Amino acid sequence: MLATEIQKAEFMGEPQAFFPSDQTSTSVGGAIVKSDRLTPSMTGTLIYLNLGTVENLEQALARVESSGGKLLMPKTDIGDPGFIGMIQDSEGNCIGLHALHPAA
Repeated sequence: MLATEIQKAEFMGEPQAFFPSDQTSTSVGGAIVKSDRLTPSMTGTLIYLNLGTVENLEQALARVESSGGKLLMPKTDIGDPGFIGMIQDSEGNCIGLHALHPAA
């Protein structure tokens, strides 16, 4: 859905997928962890992923349902902070997606 290559690995017996990040810049990376001790939830912590551009946000939201997720809120203008959309991922978590307004 995010149209980015992730590196799959296992750490301490649990499968993980790592988002790419540039170690020499201010980019932020991260990982998705699958674990029997964790339970997907629509009521847990809400994480927002910044997709950079409005075009990236629109493309990601368009791929949600074909990737096994559910669109909860389409692209919505939230003023100065930009745009957001809300999804339920294929595991059952609620995730926010964000993009800044284009530069004028």
